[in-house]
Amino acid sequence: MKENNWISKHKKKFKVTTDSNHKYPICRNLLDRDFNPSRLNQVWVSDITYIKTQKGWLYLTTIIDLYDRQVIGWSLSTGLHTNQTVIPAWRMALSKRKIAQPLLFHSDRGIQYASKEFRKLLKLNTLVTQSMIRKANCWDNAVAESFFKTLKIEVP
Repeated sequence: MKENNWISKHKKKFKVTTDSNHKYPICRNLLDRDFNPSRLNQVWVSDITYIKTQKGWLYLTTIIDLYDRQVIGWSLSTGLHTNQTVIPAWRMALSKRKIAQPLLFHSDRGIQYASKEFRKLLKLNTLVTQSMIRKANCWDNAVAESFFKTLKIEVP
């Protein structure tokens, strides 16, 4: 590393960024850390992260299919409203993957996932069941968290 003038990036201190202090209903954790589904479109996980740029903050929302670990939906926005984050990511995921069997959609307890707008969108497909992490327990969404950690370390 020294010969090539490479330096390692140091791990940043973990900071809770989810706004779960809202009046919307919270779903039970149905995933229960079972991160190995047996088929495509059985479990999708989602999260939102903050990315600092020279012009301010951007917010990246991803939806990952746990079976093949592919990002099947994403949204990059300058704001945190549901219509800028999870709804566009959900629509992209639906354009790439058709839901023909029961699907568990798992996320944190953030206001975007608990909002009336997003819950109404999920209910349009009776095969979709919503699940959320337990309070202040990021390990319940470890795959999404791990993806963001890798992204932030690997991309300058």
